Amino acid sequence: MATFRGEHQLIINSDQAMYASKKKGRNCHSYFDKKMFEETQYKCKLTSDLRQAVSKDQFTLHYQPIIDLKNKTITKAEALIRWNHPERGLVSPLEFIPLAEEAGIINGIGDWVFKSAIDHTAKIQERSEQNFQMTINTSPVQYTKNGMDVPSWFDYLSTRGLSGENIIVEITEGVLMEARESVVKRLFQLRDLKVGVAIDDFGTGYSSLSYLKKFDIDYLKIDQSFVKNLKLGSDDVVLIQAIIVMAHQLGIKVVAEGIETKAQMDILIANGCDYGQGYYFSKPLDGAKFLDFYESWDKGLLHT
Repeated sequence: MATFRGEHQLIINSDQAMYASKKKGRNCHSYFDKKMFEETQYKCKLTSDLRQAVSKDQFTLHYQPIIDLKNKTITKAEALIRWNHPERGLVSPLEFIPLAEEAGIINGIGDWVFKSAIDHTAKIQERSEQNFQMTINTSPVQYTKNGMDVPSWFDYLSTRGLSGENIIVEITEGVLMEARESVVKRLFQLRDLKVGVAIDDFGTGYSSLSYLKKFDIDYLKIDQSFVKNLKLGSDDVVLIQAIIVMAHQLGIKVVAEGIETKAQMDILIANGCDYGQGYYFSKPLDGAKFLDFYESWDKGLLHT
């Protein structure tokens, strides 16, 4: 038995070394060492904790407003998940989402995000004179064969007095590029229910313009890497101009992420950008603070 366990652990260790080589770009070799062992142990423990995070009520959502740059109104918000780990504190989604995808538990987390975001959207809609939309991030895994249960999502929407028009799902360009049967099926299910579809971080991946029309995309979200260094005469202005013109020609609205200054906002407005999101307007807020922000929003702040 001891020999079997030793051989089993040896295989696990060699697998970790192999994956490390792949991350380096292949055509190289890696040794399994103490650091790799510690990283593996950390990853296993975090994944184990992640499996219990929903049932132990460790997740919360924060909401970042999305501003209509023409009317200076808050018409949308993006729901952003936070994991308050009891020992490690806040764990970044960049760290735990890949683990959830790898462990096969992202669908459960995705369902929790959807229902929690819908509950809050219903509260906002009660205070809104217009149709408020909540943007929800989705994982590529949720579009696979055993992914999101679209009919059950919309049963839940109905119980909260909302419709598909209150929701925008964010997807990556990679989801469209795969275009597998399960992906196509779920995207068209969402479209049939009038859910908005946005491509996140547009311009950073390998996009095919044909997919924008094939799937009737509603929004392109310009990645903040194009916005953070935005200034008159820069190459980023030219790139943003091109994205906005192309999108509008296809009937697609544009959202700019990562706006931090009035100068950036002014350039985006001058080039016809439809919506803006970023710390210039507000950082992500918990549910109660977002409601306060929404109700006290002053359009005049954008002119100062």
